[in-house]
Amino acid sequence: MKRIRNIPKSTALIFIFSVALSLNTASMAVAKSEPIIDAHVHLDFEQKQDQISGIPYTKAEFMKETAEAGVTGFVAHTSSDEMPIPDMDGLTPTFCVGVHEEVKLSVVEAGLKSGKYKCIKIYLGYAYKYPYDESYKPLYKLAEQMNVPVVFHTGDTSTKDAKVKYSHPLAIDEVAVDFPRTTFVIAHVGNPWFRSAAEVAYKNDNVYVDASGIMIGDLTKYKNEDFKKYIIEPVSWVFGYIDNSKKMMFGTDWPLVNIKQYLNIVQRAIPPADRRAFLHDNAVRVFHIQEK
Repeated sequence: MKRIRNIPKSTALIFIFSVALSLNTASMAVAKSEPIIDAHVHLDFEQKQDQISGIPYTKAEFMKETAEAGVTGFVAHTSSDEMPIPDMDGLTPTFCVGVHEEVKLSVVEAGLKSGKYKCIKIYLGYAYKYPYDESYKPLYKLAEQMNVPVVFHTGDTSTKDAKVKYSHPLAIDEVAVDFPRTTFVIAHVGNPWFRSAAEVAYKNDNVYVDASGIMIGDLTKYKNEDFKKYIIEPVSWVFGYIDNSKKMMFGTDWPLVNIKQYLNIVQRAIPPADRRAFLHDNAVRVFHIQEK
C-alpha cells in the first residue's frame, strides 16, 4: 500500500497532463477557495513521532497540517471499537469503526446507531480473512440497513506479519456482487494492484476508491520522477479507466505522510474540472457527511 518499491510502470495512460512536474512540495500553493475532505486518516494519537514518517502523531500536529492544506473535514479509521473518539474542534469529523479478525456485530451496530461511527473499516491483510469470509457478511447487511459504507484496507501493508493475499482488491468483486445495495470503498486504490481496483470499481456501481497512502514518509526526499511514476501515472490511469468522476476520493493515510505534501502531488493526477469532486464532493456523498 505504501512503500516505494519496484511497482510495474503503467503501460497505458488515459491522459497525462502537460503541466510541468516541478514537484517542489514545500513551495507549491494549495488553493483554499474550495473545501477539502481527507477521506483517510488515523487519529489514534500516540503522542510520539510516527516510526515511518517521523510526523508527530498528535492532535496538535494534525490540526496544524489540516489548516495548512485547507482541509475542512476528514474520515478517520479507528484501530478498533475500543478507541476513544477525540474532539476535533473546527473540523467536520467522520469515524469508521475498525474491524480485524473478530467481528463484534452488536458493538458495531450500537456504535452506528448512536452516531459514534458512520462507516465500517475492515483491515484486510492484517486480518487473515478474505472480504467474502462468512464472518464479515453480517457487517455488509448491517451497513446496507444503516446506509453506511464499508471501507477495506487493500494492497501493501505496513507490517511484515500481514498477509497480502487477503488484501488483493479483486476479491472485493465477490461481495460487491453479492451485496449490491451496500457501498464499498477500496482504500489505497489497491496499491500496487491498481488495475484490479480500477476494474472492480468500474464494473460495480456500489464500489468506490480512495487514493490514499500510495507513497508515504518524507516526500521531500524523493525525486520528481518518483512522484510521476508511483502516484501521478497510476492514479491518472485508474481515474481514466473508471471513467466516472464520482468514483475516486482524496485521502492521505495521515500520519504516514504530510497532508499538504501529498495533496499537492496526488491532485495533479486529476483533471482540473474534476478536482472538486475528488477533493470534496465524492467523500461527502459516499460517507453522508453533514458539514457545519
